[in-house]
Amino acid sequence: MEVRPGERIPVDGEVTEGRSFVDESMITGEPIPVEKSAGSAVVGGTVNQKGALTLRATAVGGQTMLAQIIRLVEQAQGSKLPIQAVVDKVTLWFVPMVMLIAALTFVVWLAFGPSPALTFALINGVAVLIIACPCAMGLATPTSIMVGTGRGAEMGVLFRKGEALQLLKTLRWWP
Repeated sequence: MEVRPGERIPVDGEVTEGRSFVDESMITGEPIPVEKSAGSAVVGGTVNQKGALTLRATAVGGQTMLAQIIRLVEQAQGSKLPIQAVVDKVTLWFVPMVMLIAALTFVVWLAFGPSPALTFALINGVAVLIIACPCAMGLATPTSIMVGTGRGAEMGVLFRKGEALQLLKTLRWWP
């Protein structure tokens, strides 16, 4: 296949003819284009800069390097961290307790609150649910995994497993 200057390389392949510079920054993070000539490997999704290249495809679709990177990010985002098991256990008890306290608040305000009792009971019962927000506990961990792995991918850091995120706290960042 022929790739003209300025075009995105559609598949992983090998240059058979031509000479050019290819912007591989989306894969390597390096801002300087890499020179390619006959025999050089190219990665799908990178951008041909200067000259025309003729390629022979070596990987297409799900076999390309870009597809493999996407698959790794999705696996890391879908993995369950050890802390998630703890959060699940706490949430198992926390949600029913919050619901019970909200119901009790409603009943107490309905029975003993000033007029209009129903209005005060509803407002205070809902206030308990809003303040305790039991759904936030169950959503926080999976959301943080998705944000962490997504942000890492933007910065060129890929996590094979979500557990790596949890282990980051043990790293020494400076001497």
